[in-house]
Amino acid sequence: MRIIRKFALAVVMTGVISGQATAADAKPLNVLVLYADDWRHDTLGVAGHPVLKTPHLDSLAGEGMRFTQNCVTTAICGVSRACLYTGQWMSRHGCRGFRTWNTPWAETYPGILRSNGYHLGHVGKWHNGKVPAGKFDFCRSYFGRHWYPGKDGKKIHVTQRNEKDALEFLRTRPKNKPFCLTLAFFATHAEDSSPLQFLPQPESMKLYQDVTIPVPANATEESWNRLPSFFNEKNEGRNRWHWRFDTPEKFQSMMKNYYRLATEVDSTCGVVLKELEKQGALDNTLVIFTTDNGYYHAEHGLADKWYPHQESIRVPLIIRDPRMAKTKHGGTNDDFTLSVDLAPTILAATGLSAPKNMQGKDIAPLYLAAKNPEWRSEFFYEHPTLRNADFIPASEALVRKDWKYMFWPVHQVEQLFDLKADPHEEADQAKNPEHSKRLAEMRQRFQELKNAAR
Repeated sequence: MRIIRKFALAVVMTGVISGQATAADAKPLNVLVLYADDWRHDTLGVAGHPVLKTPHLDSLAGEGMRFTQNCVTTAICGVSRACLYTGQWMSRHGCRGFRTWNTPWAETYPGILRSNGYHLGHVGKWHNGKVPAGKFDFCRSYFGRHWYPGKDGKKIHVTQRNEKDALEFLRTRPKNKPFCLTLAFFATHAEDSSPLQFLPQPESMKLYQDVTIPVPANATEESWNRLPSFFNEKNEGRNRWHWRFDTPEKFQSMMKNYYRLATEVDSTCGVVLKELEKQGALDNTLVIFTTDNGYYHAEHGLADKWYPHQESIRVPLIIRDPRMAKTKHGGTNDDFTLSVDLAPTILAATGLSAPKNMQGKDIAPLYLAAKNPEWRSEFFYEHPTLRNADFIPASEALVRKDWKYMFWPVHQVEQLFDLKADPHEEADQAKNPEHSKRLAEMRQRFQELKNAAR
């Protein structure tokens, strides 16, 4: 009963803001997190993509709000997932790769929800050490491959398996308890051990076969040569560029298969949402679609993620919240929302308090309040060295909408970019005397936010 009373109070407070809800019809919101992999902010039809088709996610955005400046605070699978669950920067939760974090489970959004009566499920990719299956009511964890052995000798695609397991969770859940399901897709992540990299389902091969994928303007050798001098052929981003993008033919083949994987994820999202609608639960479910990091599509002569460029750190975020006024449906918001914001947003929507060590902010006031609240205008980005400084060097940044300060701590190199004039981050202004005052100010503010992230 505790969770219902808390949620009733939350609904009353929401009703004061939006005029939509009353305590009489209050019951705890269910939570569905649709969490894709290696999928950047513009990889959506509704975001204006000229080729990719994502009709179900486009429809979800039409019933909710899309956040166009959503970013991750660390752009890599394992660390970003730790940020999602803990609501903390890497500097605080302590996961610096693919192992578990230091934050107590009882202070994560899944741990808090389950301890307050939620039926808790996880399907798909975990990537934070050994999955704590016993902490879930339903747990199916797998990733790293696109195809798995199935029944009767037939193979099953990882996204098909995600769909099957998500439907099983929804159909077998107890109907007298609220639920939280994190559906963590492996797609569109590459199968790194395969020379083909992206292995969609056979029926998807007809998609995009007669189109030419546009090549990014800065997918050039000149852009690669403008990166700091410590970027060399030993860099893993460059290595993977050779795997995927170093000829025009390879670029077209790889990107088409990547987009086929994305459309398959979109299709499964549609099936899962349809099941919720069939069960009469969709309009009592907070639905969040987002991803763990962005992705270079050959920009800067790179592949994958890790570094502070826009292609790597900006990711999609769509929220469909039953408390949202219909006048907000289909809208967009360009405030800086972050991966660390989702845990406190989920907890607040379910009537639960975020632990004091959570560093993110509840996003809901951005779409529930009649007038936008004061919000952040900048944030601190961080990424650790992986293996060694040639392989993946550490990077940090102070990110604003108009300017970005990058710092490469191993090499003590600074960069400064005017994002308004130079959105592709090609012209480093760090040594331009015209911007020396701005550099000094951003360097100081960067250090302040870095300290605050600990």
